[in-house]
Amino acid sequence: MDNLKKGIYRHYKGHEYRFLNEVKNSETKDDMIVYQDLEDENKIWTRPKQMFLEELEIDGIKKPRFEFLREEEADTWENKYLRALADYQNLLKQTAKDREEFIKYALADFLQDILPVYDHLKLSMSGLGEEEAKNPWAVGVKHVLKQFKDILEVRGVEEIKTVGEKFDHDLMEALDGQGEKVKQEIMPGYKLNGKVIRHAKVIVE
Repeated sequence: MDNLKKGIYRHYKGHEYRFLNEVKNSETKDDMIVYQDLEDENKIWTRPKQMFLEELEIDGIKKPRFEFLREEEADTWENKYLRALADYQNLLKQTAKDREEFIKYALADFLQDILPVYDHLKLSMSGLGEEEAKNPWAVGVKHVLKQFKDILEVRGVEEIKTVGEKFDHDLMEALDGQGEKVKQEIMPGYKLNGKVIRHAKVIVE
């Protein structure tokens, strides 16, 4: 064991140390070992190499004064740089994710104001008779509704399907009736990028 490995050593009494270097005593020229206390890294010790390597007899059993436990990765500037770079890249990814989430749901408040207008337009068209629906103004409103719907879909807005569907507590609010099937829709509900922003109000049967 003349060639010491840099790493962690355990003293026979159980305490652990970090081997730092092998030096020479300027006066005696003896080989010395420099090691650091792991519990208090401000404590740096030296000991003659011969003593550091020697074996002791404890309860009739020979044990090394310092037993090698494991190697320790050198904390070089390169390693520090790589760790810092990884942390920075993780920060960029998290920031981008947070920004994406913010943008995704930032429309929710605005939609709460604009969706009633869309609903009223749809409601006004649903009550038209066959002849009325052919009027130029009605055709124009239908065109506006289609544009409205296309824009909402592009922005991730999805209308919740209700009539004929199984009642879903996560998507709907039952105003009347008993049962598990939706009979009538009173107010449409919407999801924004999969997240409910307004529950559909329905009657069940």
